[in-house]
Parts: sequence; structure tokens; C-alpha cells
Amino acid sequence: MRILFLLVGLFFSVALSGQNARLAQQYYNDGEYEKAAILYEKLYERNKANDYYFDRFIDCLIYLEQYERCEKAVKEEIRRQPDNSKLYVTYGKLLESQYRDEEADEQYRKAIENLPPNQYQITRLANAFIRQTKFDLAIATYEKGMKALKDDNIFAYSLGDLYRRKGEAKKMIKYYLASLNANPARIGNLKTLFQRYLQKEDYKELQAQLYQKIQEDGDALHYPELLTWVFIQEKDYDNAFRQVRAIDRRLRENGGRVYRLAEIAATDGDYDSAIKAYEYIVEKKGRASTFYLDAKREALRARRNKLVDGFDYTEEDLRILEQQYEAFLNEFGRSKITADIIYELASLEAFYLNDLDKAIKLLDEMIAFPNVDEFIQAEGKLNLADFYLMKGDIWEATLLYSQVDKAFKDDLLGSEARLRNARLSYYNGDFQWAQAQCDVLKASTSKLIANDALDLSVFIMDNLGLDTTIAAMKLYSEAELLVFQNRFEDAFQKMDTLSQDFPEHSLKDDVLYLKSKIYYKKREFSTAAELLQNIIDNHPEEIRADNALYELAKLYEKQLDDQEKAKTLYEKLFIEYSGSTFAVDARKKYRILRGDSIQ
Repeated sequence: MRILFLLVGLFFSVALSGQNARLAQQYYNDGEYEKAAILYEKLYERNKANDYYFDRFIDCLIYLEQYERCEKAVKEEIRRQPDNSKLYVTYGKLLESQYRDEEADEQYRKAIENLPPNQYQITRLANAFIRQTKFDLAIATYEKGMKALKDDNIFAYSLGDLYRRKGEAKKMIKYYLASLNANPARIGNLKTLFQRYLQKEDYKELQAQLYQKIQEDGDALHYPELLTWVFIQEKDYDNAFRQVRAIDRRLRENGGRVYRLAEIAATDGDYDSAIKAYEYIVEKKGRASTFYLDAKREALRARRNKLVDGFDYTEEDLRILEQQYEAFLNEFGRSKITADIIYELASLEAFYLNDLDKAIKLLDEMIAFPNVDEFIQAEGKLNLADFYLMKGDIWEATLLYSQVDKAFKDDLLGSEARLRNARLSYYNGDFQWAQAQCDVLKASTSKLIANDALDLSVFIMDNLGLDTTIAAMKLYSEAELLVFQNRFEDAFQKMDTLSQDFPEHSLKDDVLYLKSKIYYKKREFSTAAELLQNIIDNHPEEIRADNALYELAKLYEKQLDDQEKAKTLYEKLFIEYSGSTFAVDARKKYRILRGDSIQ
């Protein structure tokens, strides 16, 4: 029974203490420091091991400017705990609040001088200084602690944090890197910190320190791994490849690390580095690597994208690429496994080598493969329909579009098929049906499909106001089809007829825009740019104005290599045409060209 009473008494004592602590906190938060001081003093008297109650009691006395009482309490506590260095910081804080700065500094020095070789006490004192934003004193505490404990890395991460707060990048990097020796698993955290706090120019310092670390400790893998990450941040994929190749060889890996880097480089448009990395896997790892097939496949795609994106190729370049695709298919066979490569080869034949018959034959073969992936098959049908349309076989084209539409009713592929079918109807002069389909597609979850549908819908509506415009629209849509079929001279003749028969028609800007597309396809970029500039200068209120601005900005960015001009055009687009479907993308591209960090 006696034990029961003791337990009940203890329970009520703990409960009361908890209630008083909450009440004291409430008084403190509300600025009622006198009431809070009474409670915190009682709480500390009951629990001398709780520094928090004592610190809050002292804070209350300082706020109340009861300096004599406060100093007496601090001195008594120092006599009671002479080895508690943190109390000297509390005393220094009291003196500083009375503008007795020299005396306060003396107490802070005492705190560091009396510091015992104990990791907990060192961390405790440093944290006390940090709470008062005295980062230099916290640094001095950790530095003395490292000497006392004879461990140069034990507080490295904390020192890195302090130098980060002080904005001293060089020392921040130094100590963060040193902390990796104690805990290599921290590398992911450091990448996040570096990405968040380092300026662009600081990466050179990080790179230099990593080279030094690698020379000092050649066995540590975390340093070359981090150096690879630095090169990737700087988009220096060639040097990144050298690092991952060295790690791959050292660990005798199967090429996975190299493959992942190649993917990043290819996505970022550095096709040369990507190809080099993929070829390393193919040549050095061989068929034994699980990445062999994918590396060969992606190397082909990188070569293709290098030619296509750069628009810097010859007939010979295209033929070499064609042979490489054929060699791949000869090595791995023609089946569902290589269906995507056959699809790409067909696109190469149709769009670049102008061999529609071969492209159609390839896709017919691919679509008929047993158990071929249904999405690849559908993509093949869409392109096959395009190729038939380019040959003038409208019936076969619309049949294939409709097949994909029916099979993928609730998928983006189905929406794409409906958009292409609507465009085919537009080419064929069935404008009202085409517009009705586009009006439905404007709600597509795909931004690209929705924007294209909106563009065509607005164009048709804008040019069908009068019965007399149908003839002009028919000529224009026929010219667009001819451009799609790469029959450029016929398209020019059609547009000349339009301009002669309807000299005052509102399609003037559209004719200029379509002509710019032809010159773009012919890789005559300067002429394309002149036509687009004509639209911007002379037809700023027409519906093609924002399209022209966007296309001209891309021309200067990618083909004409004038980044400043591109930046100016992107800015003009999102400021003067803020309602354009291109405005958001133009703002993003502008910020990238300005050098902003875009996540």
C-alpha cells in the first residue's frame, strides 16, 4: 500500500511539473516574463539537471532587467557546476545585455579555455554560441575540440555548416569534404547542400579541392563520385565520363554507372559524350554486359539526334547512319525486340532520305510482328498514315488514323490520332468538321495536342467569316498539304496563286509563315528568319504573330547561334503576347538563356 501511495504521489508530481512547464512556456511566449520567471525557477529547483529551465529563467530576468538577481543566480550555478563551460556563455550573454562587452568576451574565452576533452560538452558549448549567432566562437570551440580529441574530422560537418552560415564557400567546401571520411554515406546530403548554396563560380573551387582530395586519398571512392557530380552540374559530360569510366574499371562493374551518365548527357543534348560512353560499354564490356543491347540502341539514337537536332549533315552522313541502323538490325534481328529501331529507321528513310516506299515497307513489316508492343505498333501506324498522306493516299491515311483512335480512345495516342485525322480533313477542305474535332481536342490533357488543336481551330474560325474566303482557305490548306508532302515548288506555286487571286486577304501572314516552314525544312535558316521577322514587323496583330516570334527565337537560339537575339525575342513574346500558348515556355527559355538555375 505504501508503494502504491508513493507511485500515485510520483505520478501527480510529474503531471503537475508538466502542467507548470506548459504554463511557463505560455507566459514566456506572451511576454509575461515575471510570471514565467517564477515558474521556471521552481521547475529548475525541482530538476537541477535540466539546463533548459535554468536558461529560460535567466532569459526572463534579463528581459525584466533584473541584472543583479540574474548575475547572482548565474554565479551560484557556476560555483555549483564549475566544469559546465556553457554557463560562461550564459554569463557572457547577461553581461552583453548590459553593454559590458569586454567582460562578456572574457567569459566567452573562459568557456572555451575550460572546455574538457568531451565530445558532448564540446557540442553543447558550440550550440550555445550558435544560438547567440556567435559563429566565430562556435568555430573556435570545434577547432579546440578537434585538437583535444585528436580527430581532425570529428566536427568537420558542423564546421562546414558554420562556414555555410557565414557565407565562406571555400572553408565550407573544405570541411564538408572532410566530413565524408567519417561518413561516406553523407554524399547525397552534400550534393543537395552544394546545389542549394554554391554559386556558379564556387564549383571551380569544389572541383579543385576534390582533385586535391583524390591525390591525397586515392582509395576513397566518394571523392571521384562527387567530382563526377560536379562535372554533371557544369554540363561537362566529357570529364564526367572519364571519372565514371575510371570507377567502372576499378570496381570491375558491368557498365551501369557509365550507362546512366550517357543517358543524362544524351538528354541534355551532349550527343558526342553520350556516344562515347555508350561505345565504351559496347567495346569494353561486350555482350556479357546487361547494358550491351541498350547501349547499342541508345548510341544509334544519339547519332541520329546529333544529326537531326544540329541540322548539320550531308547526304553521306545520313547514309552512314542508315547503314548503322541496318547493321543493328542484322545483329539483333527483326522482331518485336527491335521494333522501335525499325520505327526510327522508317522515319529516317521518309523524312531525311525521301524514300517513302522503303519507309512504308519497314512499318508494314514492324506492325505485323507477333506480340509487338501495342504502343510501338500504334506509333508505327500513325507514321505509316503520315507516309501514305505524303504519297497522296488519303483513304489509307484516314483508315490508319481511325484504327489508332478506336484502339486508344482514352489515351493520348488516341487524341493524337484524332488531331491528325482532323488535320487531314482540313487539308481536304472539310473545314467545319476539322474545327469541330479540334474544339473537342482543346480539352486534351496533353498540352502539345491541346495547343495544336486550339491553333488550328482559331485559324479556321478566323478565316471562315465570309463565303468568299472558302476558296482562299482551300488554296492555303492545299499548299499546307504540299509542304507536308515535301513538294515545295508545288506549294510555292499554290501560294502564288493565292496571293494573286486574293491580294487583300487576311492570309498574308499565314502565307509568310508557311513559306518560312519550307525554308526551314530546306535548312535555309536566314531566309526563314527574314520571313518570320516580316510577320512580326508588319502583322503584329494577326494570329501568326506569336507563332512567328516563338519560331524566330528558336531559330536564333539553335540554328543562327545568336543567344542575345533569341533572349530578346522570348522576352518580347511573354511580355507583349502574355496570353499566347507559347508564353510560359518562352519565359522558361528566356530564364535559361539569362543563366538562371531552372529545376
